[in-house]
Amino acid sequence: MERRDFLKKAGLVGAGAAVSAVPLAAPAIAQSAPEVKWRLTSSFPKSLDTIYGSAVEMSEILKAMTDGKFQIQPFPAGEIVPGPQALDAVGNDTVEANHTCSYYFVGKDPTFAIGTAIPFGLNARQQNAWLLQGGGQDLLNEFYAGYGVVGMPGGNTGVQMGGWFRKEIKTLADFSGVKMRIAGLAGQVMAKLGAVPQQIPGGDIYPALEKGTIDAAEWVGPYDDEKLGFYQVAKFYYYPGFWEAGPTLHFMFNKAKYEALPESYKAALKAACAYANEITMAKYDVKNTQAIRSLVGKGVQLRPYPREILDAAYAAAFEIYDGLSASNENWKKIYTPWKDFRTQTYEWFRVAEYTNDSYGYAMQAAGK
Repeated sequence: MERRDFLKKAGLVGAGAAVSAVPLAAPAIAQSAPEVKWRLTSSFPKSLDTIYGSAVEMSEILKAMTDGKFQIQPFPAGEIVPGPQALDAVGNDTVEANHTCSYYFVGKDPTFAIGTAIPFGLNARQQNAWLLQGGGQDLLNEFYAGYGVVGMPGGNTGVQMGGWFRKEIKTLADFSGVKMRIAGLAGQVMAKLGAVPQQIPGGDIYPALEKGTIDAAEWVGPYDDEKLGFYQVAKFYYYPGFWEAGPTLHFMFNKAKYEALPESYKAALKAACAYANEITMAKYDVKNTQAIRSLVGKGVQLRPYPREILDAAYAAAFEIYDGLSASNENWKKIYTPWKDFRTQTYEWFRVAEYTNDSYGYAMQAAGK
């Protein structure tokens, strides 16, 4: 068909001038998109650029995806509310969003711990798989709804280090009476080993170690720990952080405000959170590689936890989990399928991932 015949059949011949004189209408989505401005309170100080930066990354992507129509402004811990109050601040609509670790709120219900990490749990890949494809986030959001919030994964640090100690830990008995800053259910595990767990926000750990108010502290890993200066007041740096094999950060949103969003904004928010979730892990994998070498160069003494301690901690952890399953329906509803998933994914990872990694690491250690 020639162009002129097509135009005739389309009823456009003779109307060219009129068509060219009428401006094209803006897309319907742009016409209907409302201006939305939210505030986000972080549980982390701005000085921790990687972990706090996850919220910044998310907000920048969200703004770009919505042509600036939907904006979320992050605030560091303490600027609006203290970090440990991030959940309440969103639930009561003081702010619309937070960026936090759900295990900070185990005082309200131990079930919150599963959203971040529990001792001897899933690594970062396995945790993402459980949350995003294994039904984990759906289960968590059913639980979070009781507190007026909706959660989305917002970063992962990878397996963490086992903490800074002012004195060397050689045997299980050395934990007796040790005052240790440690979060989540890990504190209960360490208490069974004889330690005295302390809940202290990240920004307060250094002075507590320096003054001797605490004897040990865990935070994240080499990059963040070096930035906070722990190596200056505690020389023994233990690994692994068996209580946080793949700890997930979460963005939480006021449930009513989230549900009132246009569907296009919900999709953009989900995509922005997914980007932050992915980029945070990548940043830590790069920055921790550099920071661990730097710390050793500054005289830090790396120490593995003795098998005796790991075995005692493992037994203590699952004793706690069994007790919670018998007494807490919220915990049981999430922990039971989580444990089934853990069993199955461990079986798979042992086949290819573990054997491949173990061989490669052994060859690298041998200088080959």
